[in-house]
Amino acid sequence: MGIIGNLATMSVSDLLQFLAVGRKTGVLKFTHGKVAKGIYFEDGFIVGSSTNDPTEYLGQVLIHYGKINESQLQAAMEVQRKDGGPRLGQILVKQGVLGDEEVVEILKIRTLEIIYDLFLWKEAHFEFCVEDPLPADFTRVDVEPTKVIMEGIYRADELARYRTLIPSDRTVMELGAGWTSSLGIGKETRQLLYFLEKRMSVSEICYNMHTSPFAVYAQLYDLVNKGLANVAGELPEIPDPISHMPNLPEGASELLLLARGELDNDQAEKALSIIHNVLRREPNNTAAENLLIEAERKFISAVYAKIPPTGIPRIVLKPEELAKKEIGPQEGFVLSRINGEWDIESILSICPFREADSLRMIKSMMDNGIIGL
Repeated sequence: MGIIGNLATMSVSDLLQFLAVGRKTGVLKFTHGKVAKGIYFEDGFIVGSSTNDPTEYLGQVLIHYGKINESQLQAAMEVQRKDGGPRLGQILVKQGVLGDEEVVEILKIRTLEIIYDLFLWKEAHFEFCVEDPLPADFTRVDVEPTKVIMEGIYRADELARYRTLIPSDRTVMELGAGWTSSLGIGKETRQLLYFLEKRMSVSEICYNMHTSPFAVYAQLYDLVNKGLANVAGELPEIPDPISHMPNLPEGASELLLLARGELDNDQAEKALSIIHNVLRREPNNTAAENLLIEAERKFISAVYAKIPPTGIPRIVLKPEELAKKEIGPQEGFVLSRINGEWDIESILSICPFREADSLRMIKSMMDNGIIGL
């Protein structure tokens, strides 16, 4: 028998405990806006997880742990596109970049991190489906739910503590007066201090370190307490992308009807903006989630009809002109990967964003005269 509900009425820890005690086998699915995750069970044990969040893809995790760099990820993804099928880990092993044991080690870490992140969600739709829990080539973890629950609750409590000093992902950080280059620190902390010197926001730091917000908050909290980092301010709220569209209806159903009309008129980008607006208001709106998939597919097709995926973008503005442009954290990450050598497909392969979102940023920067082919 399936279980359906919302995290507002049943927590992740209660769900895991219920499935463990009942020795259930199946997959517990969560959806929140554009993000979908799954936790796989066998006889009440957690044996795997899945995600469609690009920040949690294997390539991003491998970069974070220093197993590969962005160039190696780009090269492996190019092989995957051409061959159509091999998993990223298999390609990296075949190329001699990684060993089998290293891939399995990182996959297990990634599997648990996907689950731990769910404890930080405030709301989501969930559904438990009784089915075969794992594909044949899935990497198993075999973890007792009790251990996962304890770690997940710990992380939720810790993040609340971190946010007493660092309020949000829009918080801009800077080096503190206690910073000195003579400090005996590790490679990862030194990289973090480099981003602080550039006065990046928390979200920008997460993208560039290819890691979860929890990990970044933990390190920043420690640095602030040691006097090595300070909160410098906060980025403004991102404007509503459809705020310029007059006479918009208020209700989600009416907005989705409007989005459907834009799609039928081959205005996929406008449709995406409307759907994103609905999902910000109602992250668990199933109709919006379904329409989003269709809108993204049509948008990607429309963009590639005008901008070839093999095209090589270049920054066309001078540095002083670029500094005057309002560029968000995600656009800044994409822009920093435009090196005059990588084509659009290569750039997208290393970005921790959905393909449609990355293409929207590239198109926007082209429309604004920031980049060109």
